[in-house]
Amino acid sequence: MTTAVPDIQTRNVPPMGGFNLTLLRLESRRLLRNKRTMIFTMIMPVFFYLVFGLTVDNGETSIAHGNVSAFILISMALYGAILATASGGSMVSIERTEGWSRQLRLTPLTPLAYVVVKAITAMLLGLASMLAVYVVGLITGQAEMPLWVWLTTAACVWIGSLMYAAFGLCMGYLLPTENVMQIQAFAIVLFAFAGGLFMPLDQMPGWYQTFAEFTPLWGLNNLVHSALVAEFHISWAINAVAWLAIFLGGAAWGFGRDTKRV
Repeated sequence: MTTAVPDIQTRNVPPMGGFNLTLLRLESRRLLRNKRTMIFTMIMPVFFYLVFGLTVDNGETSIAHGNVSAFILISMALYGAILATASGGSMVSIERTEGWSRQLRLTPLTPLAYVVVKAITAMLLGLASMLAVYVVGLITGQAEMPLWVWLTTAACVWIGSLMYAAFGLCMGYLLPTENVMQIQAFAIVLFAFAGGLFMPLDQMPGWYQTFAEFTPLWGLNNLVHSALVAEFHISWAINAVAWLAIFLGGAAWGFGRDTKRV
């Protein structure tokens, strides 16, 4: 009597690629227990808002549905959220070093499902960072917006931070563990300056404004402020969606390449 030998080159993929709430809960708890990351991603954007949002000379100047201080608050909340989500995503570099990602590849978990889990957990950290800035803005009272603008901009900041959760995953697969956080933080600062997050682009030369339209933070930066300034352009959404697709695709590709079964 002969016994059939299973084909180790194939595996049955469960529904949703192996995505499940148990894995999501474990990943979320592991990330939120990292006190250093939590403190860094929550204190820095709050500090920037206190420095720039409360001390700017024209902070009370009106802008459509709010004032300049509110504009700065949204900017700092976005900076904190993307810094947090990118940090959460890039923690895969540690998993690569420890061999955890290769172990996951031995399970039915698909690359896309794994990327989704990491993105969601990173966005929980981004939510905490964004809320910290908004709560401080409410307490200090200088940022003025209608309630619907507070809620709309907060939602846009948090949802938009998904782009940088994917960016963090890309960096986690492309860079070595000891360098990923520093390089990633530096890249985000460059994106922030290039995309107009830290300075108004209308004061820059025309060629620079054209260049900014192709950078990874230009579209998202404008979208999160659109409710406040009462303005919207489809080019903002195109830019944001295009970069999100690039980062998500790169993250999925990196996972599949890094954990390929031998």
